[in-house]
Amino acid sequence: MPTKTKLIIVESPAKGKTIVRYLGRGYKVEASQGHVRDLPKSQLGIDTQNDFVLKYITIRGRGDILARIRKEAKNASVIYLATDPDREGEAIAWHLAGVLDLDVAAPCRVEFHEVTKKAVQAALKAPRAIDMNLVDAQQARRALDRIVGYKISPLLWAKIRKGLSAGRVQSVATRLVVLREREIDIFIPEEYWEITGYAQTGKNGAGLPVKLVTLDGRKSHIVNETMATEVRKRIETQEMVVTSIKQSEKRKSPAAPFTTSSLQQEAGRKLNFTTQKTMQVVQSLYEGVEIAGEGLQGLVTYIRTDSVRVSAEALASIREFIPARYGQAYLPNVPNEYKGRKNAQDAHEAIRPTDINRTPVSIKESLSRDQFNLYKLIYFRFLASQMAPAVFDTLTVDISTVNNDIGLRFYGEHKKFAGFTYVYEEGTDEDSSDSIEMKLPELMGNGKVIVSGLECKQIFTQPPSRYTEAALVRALEEKGIGRPSTYAPTITTIIARGYVSREKKRLFPTELGKITTDLMEEYFTSIVDTDFTAELEEKLDLVEDGSLSWKDVLKGFFPPFMKTLEIAEKEIEKIEVQNPVSDIPCENCGSLLVYKKGRYGEFLACPRFPDCRFTKQIVHYIQAPCPQCGARIVEKLSKKNRLFYGCEAYPDCSFVSWYKPVEEKCPQCGGYMVEKRSKKSETRHECANDTCRYRVIIEEEDAELS
Repeated sequence: MPTKTKLIIVESPAKGKTIVRYLGRGYKVEASQGHVRDLPKSQLGIDTQNDFVLKYITIRGRGDILARIRKEAKNASVIYLATDPDREGEAIAWHLAGVLDLDVAAPCRVEFHEVTKKAVQAALKAPRAIDMNLVDAQQARRALDRIVGYKISPLLWAKIRKGLSAGRVQSVATRLVVLREREIDIFIPEEYWEITGYAQTGKNGAGLPVKLVTLDGRKSHIVNETMATEVRKRIETQEMVVTSIKQSEKRKSPAAPFTTSSLQQEAGRKLNFTTQKTMQVVQSLYEGVEIAGEGLQGLVTYIRTDSVRVSAEALASIREFIPARYGQAYLPNVPNEYKGRKNAQDAHEAIRPTDINRTPVSIKESLSRDQFNLYKLIYFRFLASQMAPAVFDTLTVDISTVNNDIGLRFYGEHKKFAGFTYVYEEGTDEDSSDSIEMKLPELMGNGKVIVSGLECKQIFTQPPSRYTEAALVRALEEKGIGRPSTYAPTITTIIARGYVSREKKRLFPTELGKITTDLMEEYFTSIVDTDFTAELEEKLDLVEDGSLSWKDVLKGFFPPFMKTLEIAEKEIEKIEVQNPVSDIPCENCGSLLVYKKGRYGEFLACPRFPDCRFTKQIVHYIQAPCPQCGARIVEKLSKKNRLFYGCEAYPDCSFVSWYKPVEEKCPQCGGYMVEKRSKKSETRHECANDTCRYRVIIEEEDAELS
């Protein structure tokens, strides 16, 4: 008779491979590969007339997985359900318990927040019952999403176009992008002028860059060139004096360790990762990576969290590490504490490395480039979060006319102690800093000032920027829309459905997205209303807390929603979405081809489909010729959807490059140059010859990254 084993069921095969290394003999690990049961695709799957009973079936393709799990369960003395520690993971555990006929009230559920030997072994010593409040919160969320999707999507198919869908979160996300575009469309630029110059106090005084700040007793507001010229003349012809010199100290504190949202934003800014790519890479770091000399190791804690809390054990470890590595001055007297956002779930820690002693450089050879870059970002963000503030000396010098009708100001700062910035500085979507970081000049005392080099600069107010993925994630989080696990799939969905397009890292609403949003706003106001959606999220939190029944949430939502749907079905007319027309004729029938979007991006198609099925790929050429044969170079996409550049003469010419070739030749070796962008957002041209590597910075961009 075979020896009984202890069976552990996880979601991911990769996680299973990692934790099996931590267990002794007598354990068996199987993976469910996510959900094993769900609502059927062919029907609503919710009995709205009978207390919202949900109909679950085995997901297609999961039958063999369940058969294998059942087989192992028969030979197991104990079964532990070790799915992810969140609502979805709890629901998967509940479904598995049902399939395996386990008592949900028995201690069969184990959870760990990092895939390390210590965490796994500790979890196995403290199994618990399945938390039905978490399960019910997931069921309520699933039912709400199913009702919205299955009731509105057919309406969109009938009235606009086949293949469309609506979603409780995706419709709100699309609307945010559309609303931003409307703001841009109605924006009227306003002209204003800045006046700058250099001030000297005496012959040997320091030349300070100064800026006009007050005019005639009020904040400067110059609206045209005539006014700017007049003010400049007044400055040039009047005596100026130093009226105030203020020296002070400024402290800058580090940012909190990463949540899912802030990680997606920062990875977008600093690494140019999409939200989807960020989650794919960090998932691999969480589940386990083969580290030379260590075996499979989970490198970061649980990755779907909106908490900034850090465990006492991790704090103790990092407070030993910082003074040992960087010196006592870099360690604050007491640990830094951070306040999470309103309604944040505190069940998990912030995202941090599982071992602060496992530095990025020490494991670099075991990681892919993307894994290394993201791990480094997580590692140093966490390290910086528990370091001392950066300290700056600041200097503000106010200069004015004798009668005080014109005021100029210099502001500068000098970092005298790096603090946490020694290892990490947070990125921003918009650069709004007017400060000048420089070595502060020594000044003579109050006295006469000579102002020279005056410049008048015309500026126009700018419309709000279009969302990057990072900025949209931040907006969704701030408005309480969705949860950490939903941001990436939501953005991926609205792009895949053709509601939003991503161009040069900015999100634009398509014509389809605008029309669909207009319809949703008119007939399904509550579905696309951010406050209403946020209130639903709060109700799901109450279900999770056990203070609200999940079926009461559905009972409050369903009747008014169905009344709205009935009105919409009667009143909405058929809407024709016109595809943009090109100037390229169809090779079969001569009709001008139209632009369409498909699974693999935009393409040209005959407008007479289905009578004519001609299609044509859209090819984008760049200015630079192929350095090998002189033919044109084409933009292409790899199997992993990464942009690269190749010769149009392929396969006769084999030239390919991950970086965009430019027309100019290298002045040092004559080789071809490529365009690259540094982490500081500098665009540079660099020689592709490994033995040369000549480079030149082309332009300085603002800090607006996505």
